[in-house]
Amino acid sequence: MITLASDFGTPYPAAMKGVILQRSDARLVDIAHDFPRQDVRAAAFWLREVLPHFPAATHLVVVDPGVGTDRAAVVVEAGDHRIVAPDNGVAIPAARRLAGDEAVSVYEVAYDDDETASNTFHGRDVFAPAAARIHESAAVADADRVSPTEEWVDLTFPSPEIGDDDAAGEVLVVDGFGNAITNIPESVLDGRDEITVNGERVPVRDAYAALEPGERLVTVGSHGNVEFAVNQGRGDEAFGLGVGDIVELS
Repeated sequence: MITLASDFGTPYPAAMKGVILQRSDARLVDIAHDFPRQDVRAAAFWLREVLPHFPAATHLVVVDPGVGTDRAAVVVEAGDHRIVAPDNGVAIPAARRLAGDEAVSVYEVAYDDDETASNTFHGRDVFAPAAARIHESAAVADADRVSPTEEWVDLTFPSPEIGDDDAAGEVLVVDGFGNAITNIPESVLDGRDEITVNGERVPVRDAYAALEPGERLVTVGSHGNVEFAVNQGRGDEAFGLGVGDIVELS
Protein backbone atom coordinates (compact mmCIF):
# COMPACT_ATOMS: atom_id res chain seq x y z
CA MET A 1 0.00 0.00 0.00
CA ILE A 2 1.09 3.56 -0.75
CA THR A 3 -1.00 6.33 0.77
CA LEU A 4 -1.06 9.83 -0.68
CA ALA A 5 -1.65 13.14 1.08
CA SER A 6 -1.20 16.68 -0.18
CA ASP A 7 -2.62 20.19 -0.39
CA PHE A 8 -2.92 19.88 -4.19
CA GLY A 9 -6.66 19.61 -4.65
CA THR A 10 -7.19 18.34 -8.20
CA PRO A 11 -5.91 17.25 -10.77
CA TYR A 12 -2.29 17.14 -9.58
CA PRO A 13 -2.60 14.00 -7.39
CA ALA A 14 -3.59 12.03 -10.50
CA ALA A 15 -0.18 12.73 -12.03
CA MET A 16 1.55 11.39 -8.91
CA LYS A 17 -0.56 8.24 -9.08
CA GLY A 18 0.29 7.77 -12.73
CA VAL A 19 4.01 7.96 -12.00
CA ILE A 20 3.70 5.43 -9.16
CA LEU A 21 1.61 3.02 -11.24
CA GLN A 22 4.24 3.02 -13.99
CA ARG A 23 6.79 1.81 -11.44
CA SER A 24 4.86 -0.23 -8.89
CA ASP A 25 1.84 -2.46 -8.43
CA ALA A 26 1.08 -0.90 -5.02
CA ARG A 27 -2.50 -0.35 -3.91
CA LEU A 28 -2.98 3.44 -3.74
CA VAL A 29 -5.06 4.97 -0.97
CA ASP A 30 -5.85 8.69 -0.70
CA ILE A 31 -5.70 10.23 2.76
CA ALA A 32 -6.53 13.82 1.79
CA HIS A 33 -5.63 16.32 -0.90
CA ASP A 34 -7.38 19.28 0.69
CA PHE A 35 -5.04 20.03 3.57
CA PRO A 36 -4.83 23.81 4.13
CA ARG A 37 -2.64 25.15 1.36
CA GLN A 38 1.05 25.41 2.30
CA ASP A 39 0.23 24.87 6.00
CA VAL A 40 2.90 22.39 7.05
CA ARG A 41 1.85 22.32 10.71
CA ALA A 42 -1.80 21.58 9.96
CA ALA A 43 -0.85 18.72 7.65
CA ALA A 44 1.55 17.38 10.28
CA PHE A 45 -1.24 17.42 12.88
CA TRP A 46 -3.70 15.50 10.73
CA LEU A 47 -1.11 12.97 9.59
CA ARG A 48 -0.23 12.30 13.22
CA GLU A 49 -3.89 11.55 13.89
CA VAL A 50 -4.57 9.47 10.76
CA LEU A 51 -1.49 7.43 9.85
CA PRO A 52 -1.40 5.28 13.03
CA HIS A 53 -4.71 3.73 11.93
CA PHE A 54 -3.09 2.24 8.82
CA PRO A 55 -1.29 -1.07 8.54
CA ALA A 56 2.37 -0.94 7.54
CA ALA A 57 2.67 1.20 4.41
CA THR A 58 4.65 3.73 2.47
CA HIS A 59 3.12 7.18 2.90
CA LEU A 60 3.66 9.89 0.29
CA VAL A 61 3.13 13.37 1.74
CA VAL A 62 3.53 16.57 -0.28
CA VAL A 63 2.80 19.86 1.46
CA ASP A 64 5.74 21.79 0.16
CA PRO A 65 5.98 25.59 0.30
CA GLY A 66 9.69 25.24 -0.49
CA VAL A 67 9.22 23.42 -3.80
CA GLY A 68 11.96 24.34 -6.29
CA THR A 69 14.41 25.47 -3.59
CA ASP A 70 17.34 23.55 -2.13
CA ARG A 71 15.25 21.92 0.63
CA ALA A 72 15.89 18.20 0.71
CA ALA A 73 13.55 15.30 0.02
CA VAL A 74 13.52 12.70 2.79
CA VAL A 75 12.09 9.34 3.75
CA VAL A 76 11.42 8.83 7.45
CA GLU A 77 11.40 5.26 8.70
CA ALA A 78 9.13 4.73 11.72
CA GLY A 79 8.59 1.13 12.79
CA ASP A 80 7.07 -0.67 9.79
CA HIS A 81 6.08 2.59 8.10
CA ARG A 82 7.99 4.83 5.67
CA ILE A 83 7.01 8.45 5.03
CA VAL A 84 8.31 10.15 1.89
CA ALA A 85 8.07 13.93 2.18
CA PRO A 86 9.85 17.26 1.79
CA ASP A 87 12.30 18.04 4.56
CA ASN A 88 10.14 20.67 6.25
CA GLY A 89 9.02 18.68 9.31
CA VAL A 90 5.63 17.63 7.94
CA ALA A 91 6.37 13.92 8.44
CA ILE A 92 7.99 14.07 11.87
CA PRO A 93 5.06 14.16 14.36
CA ALA A 94 3.36 11.23 12.62
CA ALA A 95 6.63 9.33 12.42
CA ARG A 96 7.26 9.73 16.13
CA ARG A 97 3.79 8.42 16.94
CA LEU A 98 4.20 5.50 14.54
CA ALA A 99 7.61 4.63 15.98
CA GLY A 100 6.37 4.57 19.58
CA ASP A 101 9.35 4.01 21.84
CA GLU A 102 11.71 3.48 18.92
CA ALA A 103 13.75 6.22 17.28
CA VAL A 104 12.91 7.38 13.79
CA SER A 105 15.50 7.09 11.03
CA VAL A 106 15.76 9.78 8.36
CA TYR A 107 17.26 9.32 4.88
CA GLU A 108 17.85 11.93 2.22
CA VAL A 109 16.44 11.05 -1.19
CA ALA A 110 18.29 11.92 -4.39
CA TYR A 111 16.41 12.70 -7.60
CA ASP A 112 16.06 10.01 -10.22
CA ASP A 113 19.06 10.13 -12.56
CA ASP A 114 16.84 9.94 -15.63
CA GLU A 115 14.27 12.52 -14.52
CA THR A 116 14.23 16.28 -14.96
CA ALA A 117 12.42 17.77 -12.01
CA SER A 118 10.02 20.63 -12.57
CA ASN A 119 10.66 23.53 -10.22
CA THR A 120 6.95 23.59 -9.33
CA PHE A 121 5.89 19.93 -9.17
CA HIS A 122 8.28 17.81 -7.13
CA GLY A 123 5.29 15.74 -6.04
CA ARG A 124 5.24 14.20 -9.52
CA ASP A 125 8.92 14.37 -10.40
CA VAL A 126 10.70 13.65 -7.09
CA PHE A 127 8.42 12.29 -4.39
CA ALA A 128 6.23 9.93 -6.43
CA PRO A 129 9.21 8.08 -8.00
CA ALA A 130 10.86 7.93 -4.57
CA ALA A 131 7.70 6.49 -2.98
CA ALA A 132 7.58 3.78 -5.65
CA ARG A 133 11.25 2.90 -5.07
CA ILE A 134 10.81 2.79 -1.31
CA HIS A 135 7.69 0.64 -1.61
CA GLU A 136 9.52 -1.90 -3.75
CA SER A 137 12.51 -2.12 -1.37
CA ALA A 138 12.60 -4.59 1.49
CA ALA A 139 14.40 -2.00 3.64
CA VAL A 140 14.73 1.74 3.22
CA ALA A 141 18.50 1.51 3.46
CA ASP A 142 18.49 -0.87 0.46
CA ALA A 143 16.52 1.48 -1.79
CA ASP A 144 18.23 3.26 -4.67
CA ARG A 145 19.39 6.83 -4.18
CA VAL A 146 18.79 7.13 -0.44
CA SER A 147 21.42 7.91 2.18
CA PRO A 148 21.10 8.30 5.96
CA THR A 149 21.23 11.82 7.32
CA GLU A 150 21.52 13.35 10.78
CA GLU A 151 20.44 16.80 9.61
CA TRP A 152 16.72 17.24 9.06
CA VAL A 153 13.99 19.74 9.92
CA ASP A 154 12.14 18.92 13.13
CA LEU A 155 8.58 19.97 13.85
CA THR A 156 6.95 19.91 17.26
CA PHE A 157 3.67 21.37 18.44
CA PRO A 158 3.69 24.07 21.13
CA SER A 159 3.07 22.96 24.69
CA PRO A 160 0.18 24.43 26.69
CA GLU A 161 0.61 26.05 30.08
CA ILE A 162 -1.38 24.13 32.69
CA GLY A 163 -2.04 25.50 36.19
CA ASP A 164 -4.15 24.26 39.09
CA ASP A 165 -7.25 26.20 38.00
CA ASP A 166 -6.37 27.54 34.58
CA ALA A 167 -4.72 26.69 31.30
CA ALA A 168 -3.48 28.56 28.25
CA GLY A 169 -3.03 27.00 24.85
CA GLU A 170 -3.16 27.58 21.13
CA VAL A 171 -5.55 26.67 18.33
CA LEU A 172 -3.60 24.19 16.21
CA VAL A 173 -6.14 23.52 13.47
CA VAL A 174 -9.75 24.14 12.51
CA ASP A 175 -11.46 21.12 10.97
CA GLY A 176 -14.04 21.11 8.20
CA PHE A 177 -16.89 21.35 10.71
CA GLY A 178 -15.43 24.53 12.20
CA ASN A 179 -14.23 22.89 15.43
CA ALA A 180 -11.27 24.88 16.78
CA ILE A 181 -8.84 22.25 18.05
CA THR A 182 -6.24 23.24 20.61
CA ASN A 183 -3.11 21.76 22.15
CA ILE A 184 -4.78 21.68 25.60
CA PRO A 185 -5.19 18.12 26.93
CA GLU A 186 -8.55 16.67 27.88
CA SER A 187 -7.54 16.38 31.55
CA VAL A 188 -8.14 20.12 31.94
CA LEU A 189 -11.89 19.47 31.60
CA ASP A 190 -12.05 16.60 34.09
CA GLY A 191 -15.01 16.97 36.46
CA ARG A 192 -16.18 20.28 34.98
CA ASP A 193 -19.56 21.10 33.48
CA GLU A 194 -18.64 24.72 32.74
CA ILE A 195 -15.43 26.58 32.04
CA THR A 196 -14.43 30.16 31.29
CA VAL A 197 -13.04 30.65 27.78
CA ASN A 198 -11.27 33.97 27.26
CA GLY A 199 -13.50 35.50 29.94
CA GLU A 200 -16.81 33.92 28.85
CA ARG A 201 -18.54 31.05 30.66
CA VAL A 202 -19.24 28.09 28.35
CA PRO A 203 -20.73 24.63 29.06
CA VAL A 204 -18.52 21.56 28.92
CA ARG A 205 -20.20 18.58 27.25
CA ASP A 206 -19.19 15.12 26.02
CA ALA A 207 -21.19 15.35 22.80
CA TYR A 208 -22.18 18.13 20.41
CA ALA A 209 -25.85 17.13 20.55
CA ALA A 210 -25.94 17.48 24.34
CA LEU A 211 -26.99 21.09 23.66
CA GLU A 212 -29.54 22.68 21.37
CA PRO A 213 -28.50 23.43 17.76
CA GLY A 214 -26.56 26.68 17.58
CA GLU A 215 -25.30 26.55 21.18
CA ARG A 216 -21.58 26.78 21.96
CA LEU A 217 -19.70 24.14 23.91
CA VAL A 218 -16.25 23.03 24.98
CA THR A 219 -15.54 19.34 24.43
CA VAL A 220 -12.78 16.81 23.79
CA GLY A 221 -12.33 15.58 20.23
CA SER A 222 -11.22 12.16 19.05
CA HIS A 223 -7.64 13.46 19.11
CA GLY A 224 -7.77 13.87 22.89
CA ASN A 225 -7.47 17.67 22.83
CA VAL A 226 -9.84 20.38 23.99
CA GLU A 227 -11.86 21.89 21.16
CA PHE A 228 -14.40 24.69 20.83
CA ALA A 229 -17.53 23.82 18.93
CA VAL A 230 -21.14 24.64 18.16
CA ASN A 231 -23.84 22.02 17.83
CA GLN A 232 -24.59 22.03 14.09
CA GLY A 233 -22.54 25.18 13.64
CA ARG A 234 -19.00 26.48 13.43
CA GLY A 235 -17.04 26.86 16.64
CA ASP A 236 -14.31 28.99 15.07
CA GLU A 237 -16.83 31.64 14.09
CA ALA A 238 -18.87 31.51 17.30
CA PHE A 239 -15.79 31.80 19.52
CA GLY A 240 -13.95 34.17 17.16
CA LEU A 241 -10.95 31.84 16.96
CA GLY A 242 -8.52 30.98 14.21
CA VAL A 243 -5.37 28.93 13.83
CA GLY A 244 -2.59 30.27 16.04
CA ASP A 245 -4.90 32.14 18.43
CA ILE A 246 -4.20 31.87 22.14
CA VAL A 247 -7.00 30.55 24.36
CA GLU A 248 -7.18 30.97 28.12
CA LEU A 249 -9.31 28.64 30.24
CA SER A 250 -10.14 29.07 33.90
